[in-house]
This record gives sequence, structure tokens and C-alpha cells, in this order.
Amino acid sequence: MNYIFDEITDRRNTHSLKWDVGENELPMWVADMDFKTAPEITEAIIKRAEHGVFGYNIVPDEWYDAYIDWWRTRHDFKIEKEWLIFCTGVVPAISSVVRKLTTPAENVLILTPVYNIFFNSIINNGRNVLECPLRYDGTEYSIDFEDLENKLANPQTTMMIFCNPHNPVGKIWDKETLQKIGSLCRKHHVIVVSDEIHCDLTQTGKSYVPFASVSEECRTNSITCVAPTKAFNLAGLQTAAVIIPDEYLRNKVNRGLNTDEVAEPNSFAVRAAVAAYNHGSKWLDGLRQYIDENRRIVSEFIQNEIPRIKLVKSDATYLLWIDCSEIGVSSNAIAQFIRHETGLYISDGMQYGKGGEQFLRLNIACPKERLIDGLSRLKKGISEYDKWLTSMC
Repeated sequence: MNYIFDEITDRRNTHSLKWDVGENELPMWVADMDFKTAPEITEAIIKRAEHGVFGYNIVPDEWYDAYIDWWRTRHDFKIEKEWLIFCTGVVPAISSVVRKLTTPAENVLILTPVYNIFFNSIINNGRNVLECPLRYDGTEYSIDFEDLENKLANPQTTMMIFCNPHNPVGKIWDKETLQKIGSLCRKHHVIVVSDEIHCDLTQTGKSYVPFASVSEECRTNSITCVAPTKAFNLAGLQTAAVIIPDEYLRNKVNRGLNTDEVAEPNSFAVRAAVAAYNHGSKWLDGLRQYIDENRRIVSEFIQNEIPRIKLVKSDATYLLWIDCSEIGVSSNAIAQFIRHETGLYISDGMQYGKGGEQFLRLNIACPKERLIDGLSRLKKGISEYDKWLTSMC
């Protein structure tokens, strides 16, 4: 089957968080694609809907099998059935884990800039955010392991929320890096919660390494959150899984998820996930190729048309991280100005923590026609901002 990603979808007036914007605005911010999901998934959902009865649901064996087969064939990682727990989403899982496995006023460490909702999961539960800023050399990112160990060694640091691949910088962490993180966290008795929701959105020819697959230390001291929602555009169906090899941690997390009432599937959550993992492989391959081409278009456009900014090298996700440091002002000011002047709605880097103050995040998971529109608006916005800065001098 040939899959078409150039179709322009109209998401206005559909109660879409992303598209709840002004008439002339173009949203390219939240991690939500403008592509229809794989037709195989739609067919499965329609078939379930036609049944007409939507009572309480269980998690069947086919759900476990779908996850196990996908990670074995796609990521060379063998998952045992008992390691898996259904959850309504990665964020609900992370928040529940924070509540269950840490106590108020303890530190939860994150590598910033990082997914902004991590801050909510920590702060809203009365824990302290401990930022360990990534190193940026002007081209790519790495971990400052000296700083990391010093902060892990703090007795008040009891958990690390890790992003693999890393949102927003698009970094795929290699096995050596993961092993070192796992060793340091075990040494200092810090539990690792690894958010791997973007794992299926690597560039063609590149793969990610599951944190729990790296070593015994990583396997027994980690909780991995995964879902088909980012790769197959299913966030609204609220379907995810938590992978926990260690029995003690698994029992604690299972109790927490059930106490928080986020461990039961709705009538479509299981069917959609099973269809995605059992029948969505070719669609996903086509999607990744399309996003690769979009990434290339953005790279060339910025290099040729907007040399004042720079695209950071990335190997995963459909979220591009743009360095605006040459302009010399906060990304918040730039993002607000661009939206006001052009209608382009993109994310400012300040919300992702330390190190994001002069960056923008751009969602390129959209048809090329829409992407070109967005890039034209970005060019106009940066140009107008430069003129405005000059006029203020």
C-alpha cells in the first residue's frame, strides 16, 4: 500500500489543542502531527466502534504480544510479559511514579533543556527540580558527567527523569552514555525513569538503544515509559505502557498507577496500539522518510534564507531545535514577536529549562506545503525582528 503524507488535513473546529488558534495562525509547536494515522489503525478503531457497546475494558494478551514483538523486531530488546503495565499516557505514568517512589521535597534530576512537562510532574507533586544542563558546543549536545555525578550524589536526589531520544534536542543517546548514566544512578541509589516515547521516530537508518537493555544495572534500576502515540499520532486515545523489569519496582509502580486510576484502557486504547504495532510498520517507515525530507528542506532553507539562525544537528523526533543565539535576545521575545507579526506559532526554548533561553522548537510533522508556509513565516518574522531591534538602537 502506498501511503500519502502530502494531504492537507483541516483540523480547525475539531477541538484540537494544537489548532485552537487564530484564523490566520499556523501552529507548529506542540508534538502532534498533522498527518492522518495509518489506515490500518483507523480500520481497527472503526471496527471496534461498530460494535456499539463501550463498557469497561481489560488488557488482553494480544496487547502484551504486540509490544513484545515490536521491541524484539524493531529495537532488538526482549521484553517479558510480566514487565509490562498498561497506562493511559506517559505523562500520567511519570507523575504517578514521582508520587509513589519519592517523597515531598526530594530532588528529581533532569537533563536540560528537556521536555517541559517534566517540570510539571515534579513541581506539582511537591518535589524539587534539580537541573543538570547539557553541554552544547555550538553543534551538538553531550552530558557533563562531573556535574551529573555531583548532583546524583546529593542524598536528597532520589530520581532521575531521562529522555531517550531527547526532546527537544533530538539526541539519540549511545550505549556507552546510557551505561555510564545507569552505573552512576545505581551507585548513588537514584531510580531512573526513562521517557522513550520518541523512540520510533529516529532518522531512517538510525536506531535508538532502550535504556533497560544496556546492562544489569540499567535493567534493575529503571522504569521505561513508551507508547505508540507519538509515532502514530494517537495521543488523543490515551494509550501507553510502562516497562519495569525489577519486581519490587514493578509492584510499587503498579499500585501507584491503579491508585491514581490511570491503569485502565478506554474502548479504543488497546485496539489502536495493537493495530499500530502489528500492522503499522510500513506506514511508519514511510512517515520517517517523509520527515527526513522535511528536515532536509528546513536545513537548506535556514542555511540559505535565514543565516542568522542555525539548525542544531538531530537524529530523532520531528521536533527541530533552532539556535537563535546570534540574535542575542531571549527566545520568548522572538517567539512572541514572530507569532504576532506572522501568525507562526512555535515553541520558545525557555520553557525547557536551563540552556534553552536562546532556542526555538519547530514541529515539522506536517505536509510539505504547510512546512514551506511555516518557513516563509519564520523568515519574515526573523527579518522583521531584526528591523525592529535596529530601530530601537
